[in-house]
Amino acid sequence: MDIEVLDSADAVAQRGAAIIAADAAAGVSAGGRYRVAFSGGRTPWTMLKALRGMEVPWSNVDVLQVDERIAPDGDPDRNLTHLQESLDRTGDVRVHPMPVTLPDPASAAATYAATLRELAGSAPVLDLVHLGLGPDGHTASLIPGDPVLGVTDVDVAATGVYQGRRRITLTYPAINRARRILWIVTGRDKTEMLRRLIDGDRSIPAGRVERERVLIVADREAAGQ
Repeated sequence: MDIEVLDSADAVAQRGAAIIAADAAAGVSAGGRYRVAFSGGRTPWTMLKALRGMEVPWSNVDVLQVDERIAPDGDPDRNLTHLQESLDRTGDVRVHPMPVTLPDPASAAATYAATLRELAGSAPVLDLVHLGLGPDGHTASLIPGDPVLGVTDVDVAATGVYQGRRRITLTYPAINRARRILWIVTGRDKTEMLRRLIDGDRSIPAGRVERERVLIVADREAAGQ
């Protein structure tokens, strides 16, 4: 696990964009497509907007979702809504949305798991998974106390209700197979959970993500002392 601490949330967003742009360029130049999964959040949307001005081989990039709220298309609660807005004008970008408008959340999860297999192999290996950290220690939509925390036999699963919505999320197996994991953590309300994440505290959902191939980029407010 590597950790970088920067002065502000904007600096974190810019750094995250630079990391992803360089990683995508290297991955594509090595021969093949680059598969990246994004989480939601205010700083990540700034990060994605910063990617607009960077050299990214979008025609060879598959953009996936780490998690999504079950809500109608275009709903402001949807991560997809902000993802598409943030990546607007990037040309050939290919976004693969989680199909949360299907009537059955379990079927939606299974459908997206099939998408992962089609894009990244029978045991899908994503090139980079971007994660955030909640004040309660959640990451993706791996929520404290939710049965999805114990799911190990599928790569995508449906959660219970959290903050008024059920969700679809990548599970630990899908996240932990990634070639690289990038955590973007900002804000002083994350300080305690960031410390516990760094300490490897497996009592919080974020602490159960594998620590190899991990880079955490945090602002000074999140890093605290």
